Amino acid sequence: MTWQKVIFVLLVLICLSPYGSPPLALAMGLAIALSIGNPFPELGGKPTKYLLQVSVVLLGFGMNLGAVVKAGKDGILFTIATIFGTLILGALVGKLLKVRAKTSTLISSGTAICGGSAIAAVAPAIDADKDEMSVSLGIVFVLNSVALFLFPLIGHALDLSQNQFGVWSAIAIHDTSSVVGASSVYGPEALAIATTVKLARALWIAPVALLFAFIYRDKDSTAKTKVAIPWFIFLFLGATVVRSYAPVTVMIPSVFDALVNVAKAGMTLTLFLIGASLTRETIRSVGVRPLLQGVALWIVISLVALVAVLRIL
Repeated sequence: MTWQKVIFVLLVLICLSPYGSPPLALAMGLAIALSIGNPFPELGGKPTKYLLQVSVVLLGFGMNLGAVVKAGKDGILFTIATIFGTLILGALVGKLLKVRAKTSTLISSGTAICGGSAIAAVAPAIDADKDEMSVSLGIVFVLNSVALFLFPLIGHALDLSQNQFGVWSAIAIHDTSSVVGASSVYGPEALAIATTVKLARALWIAPVALLFAFIYRDKDSTAKTKVAIPWFIFLFLGATVVRSYAPVTVMIPSVFDALVNVAKAGMTLTLFLIGASLTRETIRSVGVRPLLQGVALWIVISLVALVAVLRIL
């Protein structure tokens, strides 16, 4: 085993230790990516994606179905407004900055719904090429990293309640992994609310991808209609059903707590692997205009969501 791999393994052990935390895990991942490089690049693709999904499903064992349904129902109108408002604003900003149409669509979709997952679903639907995906994913990655560290600080500075922070982070932070990371640092109630609201937003991946497939069908005859359905969200709901209704004799509370702890450890490791997957090529691929579009959309949606939670919640 090379010394790079030894360092990588040691950092993984730190992530899984009591000293590990989502921000620290992401920081260590970024550090190893930009210094010695990732000695296990094969872990940055599907393994990280599946680890994230399994961790989200296991988080369901720590939540009550009634609270999940209530959070999803209460925020549905705001979810619809922010998703389609972001998509419309993104199209306008993209045209203003003269960003390539498909790149603009991917950035807008990632900001509106759930970052890399939305981009991965919309890209084949509009037949986006590798460069367009790399630029969009790079921008989302950078903003996710900033949000994971910045949002808890802002939340405490504004004295947001856990309920307010959970809703705000779910709307304004792109990827589910960073939403869970930031909210878990803020508190258990914030984590439960943020996860629920974010996954409710993620259900819009399929409708939005189909919408763009229809739009680009007229513009580009090569556009495809392949859409990835986030099936793991339904497993998450199944886990909340088990937690809410399983007899104590079948599943004692300590078992649920153990599963949630495994989920949190898995999410921390996911953030480390995401950070370690960053490459210098990805950073160089992010142009100024697409980055400006991504930052502008992120700032607007963050401020709008913050004002809304302060007034409503």
